[in-house]
Amino acid sequence: MARVPLLQLSGITLTIGRDPIVQGLDLVIQPGNRIALVGRNGSGKSTLMKVMAGLVEADRGDCSVSSGVSVGYMEQDPVFDRFETLGEFAAEGLDPGESYRIEMAADGLGFDADTPVASASGGERRRAALAKIVAEAPELMLFDEPTNHLDINAIIWMERWLAETGSAFVLISHDRAFLRSLTKTTLWIDRGRVLRREAGIEGFEAWRDKVWESEDQARHKLDRKIKSEARWAVEGISARRRRNQGRLRTLEAMRSDRKAMVRRQGVAALAIERGKISGKRVIEAQGISKCYGDTRILAPFSLRIARGDRVALVGPNGAGKTTLMNMLIGLNTPDTGSVTLGSGVQTAVFDQNRERLDPDMSLWDTLVGDREIGVRGRSDQVMVRGTPRHVLGYLSDFLFSESQARSPVRSLSGGEKARLLLAKIFAKPSNLLALDEPTNDLDLETLDLLQDVLGDYSGTAILISHDRDFIDRVATTTVALEGGGRAEVYPGGWSDYRSQRGEKEASPEPVAASTSVALRSPSRRVPKGLGYSEERRLESLPAEIERLEVEIARLTEFLSDPDLFVCAPERFEKASAGLIDRQAALAAAEEEWLELEEKASAK
Repeated sequence: MARVPLLQLSGITLTIGRDPIVQGLDLVIQPGNRIALVGRNGSGKSTLMKVMAGLVEADRGDCSVSSGVSVGYMEQDPVFDRFETLGEFAAEGLDPGESYRIEMAADGLGFDADTPVASASGGERRRAALAKIVAEAPELMLFDEPTNHLDINAIIWMERWLAETGSAFVLISHDRAFLRSLTKTTLWIDRGRVLRREAGIEGFEAWRDKVWESEDQARHKLDRKIKSEARWAVEGISARRRRNQGRLRTLEAMRSDRKAMVRRQGVAALAIERGKISGKRVIEAQGISKCYGDTRILAPFSLRIARGDRVALVGPNGAGKTTLMNMLIGLNTPDTGSVTLGSGVQTAVFDQNRERLDPDMSLWDTLVGDREIGVRGRSDQVMVRGTPRHVLGYLSDFLFSESQARSPVRSLSGGEKARLLLAKIFAKPSNLLALDEPTNDLDLETLDLLQDVLGDYSGTAILISHDRDFIDRVATTTVALEGGGRAEVYPGGWSDYRSQRGEKEASPEPVAASTSVALRSPSRRVPKGLGYSEERRLESLPAEIERLEVEIARLTEFLSDPDLFVCAPERFEKASAGLIDRQAALAAAEEEWLELEEKASAK
């Protein structure tokens, strides 16, 4: 017996301005479906989801929900204006006897339902919106970026709850780990069409690239056919004019089809302006601590960050990650201890609230003006990697159209604001990046590119993120803040941290609440022939050597292009210099590792 669908879209066409979001879409969502809705920022994911939720009416077509089916929708920016507390918002529409559901969700997500709306943070509001849909438990749930502003603990709780629910759901998210564990179907919005794949997000990129490859082949084949027919039209039409009008009409139809093919939008051209090389020691923090009133944010804590390190700060919201980052880069003063920045450090900051963007300034003024003194941009040039670029050309690198250049920042989506801030900070020379929640709102392709750029970055990076996949791909060291001022340092990314933390918890020996931050694995024997700093260095060297080997392989492959020297001599020279630097650094690191290993085994 055929199942009754929960929701059905028939012939949906939706256009914003002149740009079609979807055309003639037919879609059926069945009970138990677990769907990832993916696509680039601005492709129309949120708008299509609002059509599903009945909040936006399509230009043509029909959206129907089966009788008796309830649909819950969690938007990116819920409206709290009518409510005094977060709990009141979450409990709207629930029977009084079901209030326990709000308490259950609030406990799992980690927020206080009595928190006044006026003082609630973005993360707390996001938790309340999630608690509302969890408590309602509709047959179909629609989530628009549910993991934004959530800490990892809340994400894991939400992940487990969704895995156990019997409801169907559609997810818009950039969090690969979240999508990978939950989804069984992928809907991909691409240039006005929606393609469906009966598999989760795993393998999506390979499938997408195969679709694009087939599309390119079809385009090339049509181009060749049009060229052949056009030659015939010029050379052979005069003798057979009446007889071949049909063939001419076919040629015009092919030209029309070719014109209608929408070319793919390019990938954002992320590249970081490399500053001068910093000293080997970038940050030295000794015994730093911080309290706000009676609340201890950080107990005395020490950390050394060397050139090339990628340090991820993780922990619950409110644990002090941003405070610690600001102390490390010199924007906040610790109550005790000291922070010393190494020689030649140039810092670029990406703040999670996008406060470095003035919502009333245009994109143009944001890049060439000066917000600090209120000066609008009078120039049409922006310095990028030491070279003047026209503002419109540089904006196009980050996928902004010419029509957006004079638009105010407030008109941008969350993902577009993130791209604009990246464009702003990447244009300036830096050798230390401080990235506070850079992954929020970015689409998967831009997120991949950001990971690649950070991998190739010759400087140092400190990042705060709740994206487990992103941390695993980028971080060489993880600092875990778990509340109460306690901080621990672990080599590797999120998975390494979890693994080592599990080993510690299983150990029969009590874990001291130490403020020491030595980069050591709990299971590794402490070399008796080494001092404390030497032991730390020995254990960090393998990751450094591996990173240098990867960078050398990438640069070698890049320089293997025989036309590079002629077509792009500046890029050739920079890549050659980078290859020489990394080869020297690798030789020095290997020599240092060998010396320390010999010393460790000497006693």
